[in-house]
Amino acid sequence: MKKSKNKNTVTSSFGTTKREGHDSSEFYGRNLYSKHLNVANKKDLLDIKIPKIGDWADKIYCQSSENMPIPDNCIGLAFTSPPYNVGKDYDLDLDLIEYLELIKDVGREVFRVLRPGGRYIINIANLGRKPYIPLTSLFHDIHAEIGFLSMGEIIWQKAKGASGSCAWGSWKSAKAPRLRDIHEYLLVFAKQSFSRPDKGISDISKEEFMEATLSIWNLPPESAKRIGHPAPFSIPLAERVIKLYSYVDDVVLDPFVGSGTTCLAAKINNRHYVGFDISEEYCLIAEERIKAEELQPSLFEKS
Repeated sequence: MKKSKNKNTVTSSFGTTKREGHDSSEFYGRNLYSKHLNVANKKDLLDIKIPKIGDWADKIYCQSSENMPIPDNCIGLAFTSPPYNVGKDYDLDLDLIEYLELIKDVGREVFRVLRPGGRYIINIANLGRKPYIPLTSLFHDIHAEIGFLSMGEIIWQKAKGASGSCAWGSWKSAKAPRLRDIHEYLLVFAKQSFSRPDKGISDISKEEFMEATLSIWNLPPESAKRIGHPAPFSIPLAERVIKLYSYVDDVVLDPFVGSGTTCLAAKINNRHYVGFDISEEYCLIAEERIKAEELQPSLFEKS
């Protein structure tokens, strides 16, 4: 295996068991990557003015995130689970093209407000079986068209097995068996650069980092009945995303805030937050959960 001048390992034809200090420039210099990457220069990114945190932050806005009244380049991390358009209480009955246009409109706004190198994490599941709608693939295409850089995807395994599910189609027959999903995806995108050009404080432990950088996360889902929202995600899921992809004191955005889990987890972990939702009911739930945390800090950390 070759060595670079700084003695870092480089990509080997047969792999290597050690990857500390790995120099991957040869790999990313191949035509597969070099002719398609559109990454901004670090110096240019550092010249971009970042607005100070003002009274626009630490708020839940009861309005659409298609036109957010917050400054350009102000958000360190956006994390959301958009409506799936499948008939939940909060869903509109849009056709696929209309739904993807909504996701694209919100994505453009998220791109505008993200800081250089800021990340946009989208929790999404693929839909149906007759036919199967690969939303993950469609979302990748949409956000690449906007200008986002793809950083990979995480499989969120929500259950160990399929107990309680009987949506298997034809029982013990090849006639029409159906797959039963026990996972969802977290799609990871970045604005203009794969790394943050600015410096900040990270508060993730070694153990948390080792778990969070695996491509499969085994975390239980939240109880819809307990939260009062049909499809909440858990605080541990939001915390893991926030601690891996943002600095302390960053502003964290959720453009489809729902019951407010992202904003609540941001507050618990010493970040600022901004959330948007068109449902007055869910905005109120989000505000009440955050207020409860203010009155009794860390109330939700072990819940």
